[in-house]
Amino acid sequence: MSKTQAARLDLWRQLIAAQQQSGMSVRAFCQQRRTSEYSFYHWRKRLAEQLPMKFALVETSQSSPAAVAVLEVILTSGERLRIVPGIDAFTLRQVLSVLREPR
Repeated sequence: MSKTQAARLDLWRQLIAAQQQSGMSVRAFCQQRRTSEYSFYHWRKRLAEQLPMKFALVETSQSSPAAVAVLEVILTSGERLRIVPGIDAFTLRQVLSVLREPR
């Protein structure tokens, strides 16, 4: 994937996340941003067809005595969810079930 394609994907992830967080309708959001509704829906569908999330093990600085490994979930919208050791299984299942729900 070229840098231009990656930048375009990132831009649309950010726009889609911004619309979801705004509480505005897609039409009003697109009018405000001067973006085509057709393009918005096209990119939202295209991004939704990709893997819904990817995982990465993230560690804090090794020089810190309190260095703790965390699991980081990166959503296709670009949002990140860090899961620290000690989280109870019930809470984690609830969070993951919400993330899996179709929007």
